[in-house]
Amino acid sequence: MTKSSATPSSNLLFEDSEWDFDRLRIVNEAIEDIALKDLGLDVYPNQIEIISSEQMLDAYSSHGMPLMYHHWSFGKLFAHHEMLYRGGYTALAYEIVINSSPCISYLLEENTMTMQALVIAHAAYGHNHFFKNNYLFKQWTNAEAILDYLNFAKKYIAKCEEEHGSDAVESILDSAHAIMDHGVFRYRRPPRLNAEALLDRQRKRIAYDQATYNDLWRTLPIRDEDQRDDEEDAPDSDAAHAHMSLPEENIIYFLEKQSPVLAPWQRELLRIVRNLSQYFYPQKQTKVMNEGCATFVHHYIMTELFNQGKITEGSMLEFLHSHTSVVFQPGFDDPRYNGINPYALGFAMMEDIKRMCEDPSDEDKEWFPDIAGCNDWRGVLKDAWANYRDESFIQQFLSPKVMRDFRLFSLLDRSEDPNYVVSAIHNEQGYRNVRTVLAETYELSRLEPDIQVTGADLAGDRKLTLRHTRQDGIPLHAETRDQVLVHVRNLWGHEVELDEYDENAPAEDEAEPKIPAFLQ
Repeated sequence: MTKSSATPSSNLLFEDSEWDFDRLRIVNEAIEDIALKDLGLDVYPNQIEIISSEQMLDAYSSHGMPLMYHHWSFGKLFAHHEMLYRGGYTALAYEIVINSSPCISYLLEENTMTMQALVIAHAAYGHNHFFKNNYLFKQWTNAEAILDYLNFAKKYIAKCEEEHGSDAVESILDSAHAIMDHGVFRYRRPPRLNAEALLDRQRKRIAYDQATYNDLWRTLPIRDEDQRDDEEDAPDSDAAHAHMSLPEENIIYFLEKQSPVLAPWQRELLRIVRNLSQYFYPQKQTKVMNEGCATFVHHYIMTELFNQGKITEGSMLEFLHSHTSVVFQPGFDDPRYNGINPYALGFAMMEDIKRMCEDPSDEDKEWFPDIAGCNDWRGVLKDAWANYRDESFIQQFLSPKVMRDFRLFSLLDRSEDPNYVVSAIHNEQGYRNVRTVLAETYELSRLEPDIQVTGADLAGDRKLTLRHTRQDGIPLHAETRDQVLVHVRNLWGHEVELDEYDENAPAEDEAEPKIPAFLQ
């Protein structure tokens, strides 16, 4: 790449749109100075990489990870995104950032110098600080180990394809991906290991499983009812369930440990998918906060660079044009409306916290007495970034002013009523109701179906029983449910049955409807 011939004058970091690596280094140093000394951010070491549009599309298709095993679904996503991009229907992201140490930020080579500065501030410092300090990421992920683990996973799956065939590997991965959202421990905390200890444990487990596995066990026929032991000799079902720690919310974990048909290498594939699902779990709970934090940081840093005379008015206008597009919130009747923009809501709330700390109104003092007028907005924001997720952040910090700015109100939709009912408007009680309703929409337990393993007859016909507890009486989508149960059956190897249960149903409806068992 050729360096720009333009030489910045006076205090300016750059004057035209062309970037080169020297400029990137100088701009990064200026951004780092504001991020660390002014905002007081705490970040992982940064690794900034420039990639092409095709590489960005490739990153899209593999969950944005720098190392990823091969699977047909990634190629399908690549083709889909490439078609939309080449056809002009969508644009590419300016950046992708990886929760790792060092924190890897991918910048698109087509970006102008102003946009490179923006995304460095956004990703390398905003997202980076959030990844390192938020309690969910600290509890659930290990930034130091993820890159080594991805490298192990990629090599291990490639080795399995050589030894067992790509079709056999693909079959297990297809089924694991189908239930990936149910491969998470939501309440039990996974052990935190460093990278070396994690990989050493993986190698020892694989070696032990391969040394002790005997495929003859899979060929034994299942005894029918007439050949079973007497009732008093059969294991107690309650004791068996206790041994298996039922009910179990992590379906992939249960199949990995208890499936009667999986070979050791297949169990390892489930473990890989499960670990990746666990890695992404905090990101699903912090979309508003994570993007809000990064957007607030990039807006503050770019504004400070302009105030210090380090970027031109033209660069500032280019930045503001991009920034306002990012935080734009279409109205509900706009064809572009697709729900509440997490960038818009997160940024608005964090700007509002800054305003309340510096220049509170009487309303702010009534609603937020602990932070109104404290003049320590940096401390308040860093505490929020560290100790909240989307649901609790909205419940704690969403102000009447932001609700008015977004024109938020609450609609009640009962299936038995012919019309919607406006249940909360802009008054004192209405604000509280709107805040609660909005916070609930970000509660992950209300967004994903509650399906748990409740029974597994390992000593008998080996039937696996799952239970779905309905949220607000909403059943599973029948076609999707049936397709996913086929994948569970593939991993379990025997009959699978799903019960649907509605804990709020009237007494006469307490009987649990059973979904037909899947035998193939």
